[in-house]
Amino acid sequence: MTQIASQSADTSVEHVNIHVDDPGLDFERAKELAKKAVLGKTSMPMLLSWKNGIDGSFYPTFECGKSVQPPWVVYAKARGANLTVEINDGDYVFMFLKL
Repeated sequence: MTQIASQSADTSVEHVNIHVDDPGLDFERAKELAKKAVLGKTSMPMLLSWKNGIDGSFYPTFECGKSVQPPWVVYAKARGANLTVEINDGDYVFMFLKL
């Protein structure tokens, strides 16, 4: 049997806060900034989930069991999310797995 990918040996959980002084910051630009931030910490980041705090949208949009946490957080944590990037105090949040 061939192993396609292995889980990172790094089990630490990191949280990165970014403040952007741009009232026109949109989701796509925030995602680009988050990706740049994680590339400085790992060479192979995998975006697992995100939340747009401006309009309330998030991914994934399905429930992962019953929990007090939002489904997008439960989904990412269940898949090993170990790097969260929060932009402008929760306007945008991206949860990654460092591979």
